[in-house]
Amino acid sequence: MRQINKLKQIRFFRSAYFLRECLKLFFSFKPISFVKNYFWYHKDYLKFKRELKLNNASHNIYALYPSITDKTSSTPLDPIYFYQDCWAAEKIFKLKPSHHYDVGSAATTIGILSQYVPTTMIDIRPLPLSLPNLFFKEGSILNLPIPENSLESISSLCVIEHIGLGRYGDPIDPIGSEKAIKELIRVTKPGGTILISVPVDSENRIFFNSHRAFTPKYILEQFVKCKLLEEKYIFENKMIDRFTPSSKSYVVGLFMFSKEEG
Repeated sequence: MRQINKLKQIRFFRSAYFLRECLKLFFSFKPISFVKNYFWYHKDYLKFKRELKLNNASHNIYALYPSITDKTSSTPLDPIYFYQDCWAAEKIFKLKPSHHYDVGSAATTIGILSQYVPTTMIDIRPLPLSLPNLFFKEGSILNLPIPENSLESISSLCVIEHIGLGRYGDPIDPIGSEKAIKELIRVTKPGGTILISVPVDSENRIFFNSHRAFTPKYILEQFVKCKLLEEKYIFENKMIDRFTPSSKSYVVGLFMFSKEEG
C-alpha cells in the first residue's frame, strides 16, 4: 500500500491511475456476475409464472423487463450527496429565508427544497421541468444575473470545483473556481448565508477535466469578509467535524459562511 501511495505522488503514475479508474466505467461488464444474475432472474420468472397459474391472477399480461442489478444486501447510496444534501436542507429549513437561491446544485435536491422554501435555481443549462415555488434563471456562476449584496441565502453544492474545466460546457478558465467564489460573495447581502461543498485534500489539486480539490485552509482564504459558521467533512460513509487527509477515500468539505457587514 505504501508503494502504491508513493507512486500516486508521481504525476505520470497518478494520471495513469485515475485514467484507469475512468476507463472502468466503460469496461465494467462482469460476465460471471451477469450469469449468476441471469440464473436467479430465470428462477424467479418461472416461480412467478407458476404463482400466476395457481392463483388465477388476472394480471396475466406482462413482458420481460430484466432488472438484475438491484438485488443488493444494503440500500445503494452515494454518501457524498446523501450527507451534503441533508446537511444543506437542515440549514435552510432552520434559517427559513424568505427566498433561497441555488447555483448549479442537483436539480432533484433543489426541487425538494423549493417545496418548503421558495427557491430560484440558477444554471447554464435550462431546467426542463417546473414545480410550484421553484423558479429558474439561466446564468453562469461566473456572472450571476443578480445584483450585488441582495441575497439572504444561497447555496452551491459540488459545483465550484468544476468551474473552468469545460466538463459541463463552461469555458476553460484556470481560476474559474476562485472567480465563482467571488460571485457568490458578491451577490450575498451582509448577514446573508452561503452554503457550499467542495472536494478537499492535503494539497490543491486538479483532476482534469473532472474537478479540483482544495485544502480547507485555501477555501477559508477565498471567502474574504465572510465568517465561517460551520464546517463538516464527508469521509467514506460518515460525516465528521475535522478534515483528516486520506489517500484511500474521496473527502468532501461542507462549509457554511455568513457575509460580514461592511
